[in-house]
Amino acid sequence: MFFVKRIHPAWLVAAVAFVALVGAAGFRATPGVMLHPLHEEFGWSLGTISLAVSINLLLFGLTAPFAAALMERFGIRRVVAYALLLVSAGSGLTVFMRHSWELIALWGVLVGLGTGSMALAFVATITGRWFVTRRGLVTGVLTAGGAAGQLVFLPLLALLVDARGWRAAALTVAGAALVVVPLVLWRLRDHPSELGVTAYGAESDTPPAPVAPGGAARRALGALRDASRVPAFWLLAGGFAICGATTNGLIGTHFIPAAHDHGMTEPVAASLLALIGLFDIVGTIASGWLTDRMDSRILLGWYYALRGASLLVLPVLFAATVRPSMVVFILFYGLDWVATVPPTVALCREYFGASGPVVFGWVFASHQFGAAIAATTTGLLRDRLGNYDLAWYIAGGLSISAAALSLLLLRTRRGLTVPAPVAVAAA
Repeated sequence: MFFVKRIHPAWLVAAVAFVALVGAAGFRATPGVMLHPLHEEFGWSLGTISLAVSINLLLFGLTAPFAAALMERFGIRRVVAYALLLVSAGSGLTVFMRHSWELIALWGVLVGLGTGSMALAFVATITGRWFVTRRGLVTGVLTAGGAAGQLVFLPLLALLVDARGWRAAALTVAGAALVVVPLVLWRLRDHPSELGVTAYGAESDTPPAPVAPGGAARRALGALRDASRVPAFWLLAGGFAICGATTNGLIGTHFIPAAHDHGMTEPVAASLLALIGLFDIVGTIASGWLTDRMDSRILLGWYYALRGASLLVLPVLFAATVRPSMVVFILFYGLDWVATVPPTVALCREYFGASGPVVFGWVFASHQFGAAIAATTTGLLRDRLGNYDLAWYIAGGLSISAAALSLLLLRTRRGLTVPAPVAVAAA
């Protein structure tokens, strides 16, 4: 009992946020295992199905800055609860669809809005309000929540699709998101002052920032306007767009179909993708630890460069069976998967102060914009060429260019200036 009392409430809030992210992440695991089943049942091309994935990924990103602003106005708990309900409804209703436009509306729009409201801007908001010390580490842990969801759900969903069809998988995701809602309503809190405590590591209590007038949309758009005047914003957004293209858009959506093209069964390929999620947990937490200790610009440069090198060799690693070289790729790519998030969040906070979570929402929107383009164009390339080889080579080259963008941020490390509107918002 004494030990329980000594736990700072910030850690309990972070734990609930982690569980909520895992519940929402169930849907993030579904596209790869459902592409071929939907194609076989309805006859829709991979390009058409990938379009629904792209819309989902795009809304997943575009919703984030508005969701961060909504959390400032209406509270974290309320926004997250509604987001989980949207994910549950959108995934569950897909079992009744008969036309491709219904897939786009449910899988693309409805679930995209729900998951976007719980995107990484949610992580930035939690860490910004509840933590002063250990921010990088907690950002890494919460970001790993998405990977944990992928790890938990991918093998299960692949087995369900194989044994009972894709509808059983869709209903499983709907149920997983729904059961988390009561926990969020019970334990998630908006600010330490609600519990009469300070943020973890804070010397004195910081009251909640006053809500900017004009609504969430005006707050989000104003943050974008002000951030766009800072060159570092475009460097961060450009690199993160490539990050999204090479993770969610490419590997997350098309790795399983690509492995299937080489004779590998979908459950085995899904297990490999789940291993990426397992190693991602380790890599993202380690990246958060490093972010507290190293220059985030250097970290991003290394992450993107190493990712690009691994993608360039991927085409020769595919086979009908799992070879040791593929296991090495899975281990390495998992460690690097979203290791980019903690340093990117830290840089948004460094450049934009209190507006950092909302600005990161826009940076994350670029991440999902890149993912959406990659998901659709990769599907079209596969339809046209009959294989994925060109997509892997293009992604490798883009990742190396993202490393160059990150290193250009070193020029802004000293003598940092912020436009007046951003400085006022931070104050």
